[in-house]
Amino acid sequence: MFMRFRWWAFPLVLLVSSVLAASLLVAFAAAIVYPTLPSLETLTDYQPKIPLRVYSADGKLIGEFGEERRTVVRVSDIPQSMINAILAAEDERFYQHRGVDYMGVARAAMSNFLSGGVRQGASTITMQVARNFFLSKEKTFTRKFNEVLLAFKIEANFSKDQILELYINQIYLGQRAYGFAVAAQVYFGKPLAELTLAESAMLAGLPRAPSRYNPIANLKRAKQRQNYVLRRMRDLQLISEEQFIVANAQPLQVKKETNEFTVRAEFFAEMVRQFLYDRYREDAYTKGIRVYTTLIASHQEAAYAALRRGVQEYDRRHGYRGPEGYADLPSKPTEEALEDALQDTADSDDIYAAVVVEASPRLVKAYRKGGEWLQISEEGLKFASRMLSDKTSPGQRIRRGAIVRVQKDEKGRWQITQLPTVESSLVSIDPRDGAIRALVGGFDFARNQYNHVTQALRQPGSAFKPFIYSAALEKGFTAATIINDAPLTFTAAQTGSEPWEPRNFDDKFEGPMRLRTGLVKSKNLVTVRIMQAISPQYAQDYITRFGFDPKLNPPYLTLALGAGNVTPIQMATAYAVFANGGYRVTPYFIERVEDARGNVLMQAKPAAAGVGAERVIDARNAFIMTSILRDVVRVGTAARAMKLGRGDLAGKTGTTNEFVDAWFSGFNSDLVAVAWIGFDTPQTLGRNETGSRAALPIWMDYMGAVLKGVPEQPIVPPDGVVAVRINPDTGLRIAEAQGGVVDYFYQEFQPPEQETLVGGVMGGGRPPEEVRDQLF
Repeated sequence: MFMRFRWWAFPLVLLVSSVLAASLLVAFAAAIVYPTLPSLETLTDYQPKIPLRVYSADGKLIGEFGEERRTVVRVSDIPQSMINAILAAEDERFYQHRGVDYMGVARAAMSNFLSGGVRQGASTITMQVARNFFLSKEKTFTRKFNEVLLAFKIEANFSKDQILELYINQIYLGQRAYGFAVAAQVYFGKPLAELTLAESAMLAGLPRAPSRYNPIANLKRAKQRQNYVLRRMRDLQLISEEQFIVANAQPLQVKKETNEFTVRAEFFAEMVRQFLYDRYREDAYTKGIRVYTTLIASHQEAAYAALRRGVQEYDRRHGYRGPEGYADLPSKPTEEALEDALQDTADSDDIYAAVVVEASPRLVKAYRKGGEWLQISEEGLKFASRMLSDKTSPGQRIRRGAIVRVQKDEKGRWQITQLPTVESSLVSIDPRDGAIRALVGGFDFARNQYNHVTQALRQPGSAFKPFIYSAALEKGFTAATIINDAPLTFTAAQTGSEPWEPRNFDDKFEGPMRLRTGLVKSKNLVTVRIMQAISPQYAQDYITRFGFDPKLNPPYLTLALGAGNVTPIQMATAYAVFANGGYRVTPYFIERVEDARGNVLMQAKPAAAGVGAERVIDARNAFIMTSILRDVVRVGTAARAMKLGRGDLAGKTGTTNEFVDAWFSGFNSDLVAVAWIGFDTPQTLGRNETGSRAALPIWMDYMGAVLKGVPEQPIVPPDGVVAVRINPDTGLRIAEAQGGVVDYFYQEFQPPEQETLVGGVMGGGRPPEEVRDQLF
């Protein structure tokens, strides 16, 4: 009996001794390690990495920059259904344990033993907070031991709601989303308060493995994980059986748009990012800085749509170039094979990549990323019909495996299209203070980040002429000065490069005409004669008043026709001088910058026209130039803009040699907008692709949208301007009974009632005597 007892006692004593020794060892280790644990100041003074956020003037989010997307919320603002889903998925006994759930550990150990692998973890929410804030994710005993000790320390210093709040705001949930508030926006495009039970369950399932259960990356796995969370909620009696059935059957409408913001303003937001980074360096991306800009969301939306539409219209005029490439498809392609064929192609907003599975001249069947099958026929094939013919070479034909672009038309029908190779830009500013209201720097920011508004130096062509005419008014010319539209020839010495024989766009010469008419009809020979009269050196100096760089606009006769280099933002700034009555304003795009607590770090103080801005031309000059440029829109090269049904629009078309660049710069007293189109590597846009045809429609689409319902703004002659009735052929003053037209003059330069041809100049002009012969 005694021997039998001794036989059982030894193992028992050994076991008890081992447990006691292990416990003492753990206690000793805890006593040693606990004092060395990190301070909890990181939690008590919680300052998460909050990204730089950029807002429009009307409060819409247009950009966000930072490694971590996060919106901090209080636990009291989180719907109970979301909290219940999190607890069911991660820590059902969160409000019962003190940091470590021993029952959970036992349950996980048993589950893993029965399954033969690690299928279930035992980390509580408190332990996850400890790991996320203080520890690495390496799977070692030391890290786990420290995690447990930190969990006890956290529980001793924070309430359960405080711990849960830290967890909800800090946890990574995929797609650069940190915290459940921003995840709700990323995956479903809505705030936490608007989530359904099914959506809350899907988000609650993400912490275990965001990359694996991400509904954007793998909707099937996300649905399986969501089902698990809903079952746990039902088993814990957090939802009813009926709620479980309804939520489990609800389709997940996952937000898959490539653009994260309601307003497409990537080029503009990037300008803001660069400015803030230069000022605050890396802190710009982590301190929760909020930037409120001058951009108006409705203006930006209109500008973006106008540019995209105008560029595509130009592109369609020049025909379909063929598929972007070809993929080798198996005889019976699976969805996975089709997705692989499209993996290297990116969509461009509403222009999607698709792989052709079947093709004939009457019907094309194609597959689009995300599992959508398309059938395109009739109208949808017209643009690409030439590439569906059997006579087209295999390297250009739309056939099985072809990678094409598709887009819905205005009736919602799919059509084959293509990505344009041409680029464009559109910018608008408030001429009163220079606030940028809309800016689109190119067709697609994801494809080409080069900002054509601020960086592209291009020849402005005839859009530059108004500044030469303004210089002429400063020199004593009037709108009624008669100038001869006749051929001219210049030597290399006169041009600074090579012999030059300027020509009009239409190759027609109309003889003597008023200065006003010369600009309205965009007569090159009239402009060159004016340049001769005022001198290229004077013109180069004069244009600096409008903000142009003299080094990029050398003093040669060709400057008269826009042979220098300018950017679209410079053109907008320059035309603003006419629009605001003669003041030079500086474009700006940031109204104020705030820190995460709402403290103002920076506030814009723009110099406005008449209030701090420098006057650079006479108000009379600005008024007369505006009246001439209104005629350009009314009866000149921009007459198609009259379709907008407004009488307060002014502007000038611009087309360079060989149709390389096309412009339209236009304004009223409230808004200046400049549209440009051309290739990054300069080449012709094609025959007759003028500013009127290629750029003006973009400008019209934009201005038509943003000025709809806005009252017209009449211009009132400033002091010192008189209206005089003249003979339009001679520029001479005539009686009212004789008809004629009314034109505007400086009070000291009114035309005489009778004047004969003197020195080659007729009419109301008063240019210097020594230059009059050059005008004829």
